[in-house]
Amino acid sequence: MLSPILLEPLTVERLNIAIADLSPSLVGTKITQLSDLHYDGWRLSEDLLAEAIAASNNENPDLVLLTGDYITDRPNTIDELANRLQYLKSRLGIYAVLGNHDYYHRKAKRLLIKALTGIGITVLWNEIATPLGEDLPIVGLADFWSREFNPEPIMNQLPPHVPRLVLSHNPDSAEILQQWRVDLQLSGHTHGGHVNIPGFGPAPVLLDEIRQNTPKYLHPWIPFVKTCSKVVKHWQWAQGWHQIKQNQLYVNRGLGTYFPGRLYCPPEVTAITLISK
Repeated sequence: MLSPILLEPLTVERLNIAIADLSPSLVGTKITQLSDLHYDGWRLSEDLLAEAIAASNNENPDLVLLTGDYITDRPNTIDELANRLQYLKSRLGIYAVLGNHDYYHRKAKRLLIKALTGIGITVLWNEIATPLGEDLPIVGLADFWSREFNPEPIMNQLPPHVPRLVLSHNPDSAEILQQWRVDLQLSGHTHGGHVNIPGFGPAPVLLDEIRQNTPKYLHPWIPFVKTCSKVVKHWQWAQGWHQIKQNQLYVNRGLGTYFPGRLYCPPEVTAITLISK
């Protein structure tokens, strides 16, 4: 496999997340998150994938959560990817949701679910799982851009007093999810913006401001403006932790890389420890 044009060393982002009403038995629970692998022979090197798996395993997680975009546009690498992901380790299992790239090809969704399930990874598509027990269910939503994104029926199954984790590939879904309790939403999709401007943040935030403050006829002449505007609405949530009213959102920068590569925006494995609020 070829390496992307610009690639920075993998970073393990470790943080504590406070959860209200967290059961004492779950205090200290360790979760690792991987996202946006884009395993297609170009956007993710074998070395980086192996390093990310090893980094997750070294955290000795209770739970591993995967937040989508395992491939890019063709399903031909799915079985190879499953062979690598089978080395992920956790005490209570591995749970995953799919991203927008995982169903572009008509066969991809079915093949991905089959391959991931075959190595013991549970794929959630508008489903609830309870590997941590009934006191902290995990909600896995259909991708935000899919026709099946409809959080209301599944979110309404949970009593308001019960804390929950939500897996949703696209962080824009956090806007809609504000009407329910979401103690922690884990997302990806943005790749962190790929390029961070020191002292400012993700370059797409600046590009979005330019788009909003320049005439439309100029947009085709400004590099990446049109592309960035299609990825997400809320570029301010491109990476890291965010408080969105009463809810919490964490956006992983992902592992895969698109042109022109990454600059001050390294690929990421997230290691989260749950604490009481």
